[in-house]
Amino acid sequence: MIICSKLMPQGRGLARVLVQRASTITLDWDVRQKSRFDATDSNSRQLGIFLPRGTVVRGGDVLVAEDGSLIRVEAAPQAVLRITACTEHGSPFDLTRAAYHLGNRHVPIELQPDHLKVEPDHVLADMLRAMHMTVVQVSEAFEPESGAYGDHGDHGGHSHGGHGHGHSHGDNTTTTEPHVHGPACTHDHAPVAAKRIAIPLRSAPAQPHVHGPDCKHEH
Repeated sequence: MIICSKLMPQGRGLARVLVQRASTITLDWDVRQKSRFDATDSNSRQLGIFLPRGTVVRGGDVLVAEDGSLIRVEAAPQAVLRITACTEHGSPFDLTRAAYHLGNRHVPIELQPDHLKVEPDHVLADMLRAMHMTVVQVSEAFEPESGAYGDHGDHGGHSHGGHGHGHSHGDNTTTTEPHVHGPACTHDHAPVAAKRIAIPLRSAPAQPHVHGPDCKHEH
């Protein structure tokens, strides 16, 4: 058995002639979403694929064997439901609605401009038809959408590899979260002496002198 532990997404970095000359393996989605599996290539060689955990293999990817040989991966046709908007009563927006409801059910979906694909499920098919979608079962390659963070991080998705939320927003400024003082705060909060403020006092106006019997003034 020949071990393959390196994957080159879509054969990037390789000369086209090398990719064309490579042997092939044809795999369905159930196998390609695994990082450990065995396969037989078009040259009848037994391969053991050992990729990093979480790696997803896509049609067009190229495996590199331990002997330096290349193996091109092809997505095998398989049974899928092809979902399109009703041409008579629907609109392209119906596909967006269908994708939303399928996504709420965490269903792997292949997104195309004019159709969706999911694995066969009669409950989903009935739900989609009730939404006036056209649903037919076909045999085609299945390449469901990657998760929000991609699969093996190099299929054209935008990577936010572990950055925090104090990132730059394009204007060379950095946003930071405000510091909240609490029991776990390690800052030295020495008491601040109260600042004395001089407040001028106005003397009350003198009462007018009233002359009378007890007046001691000499008049």
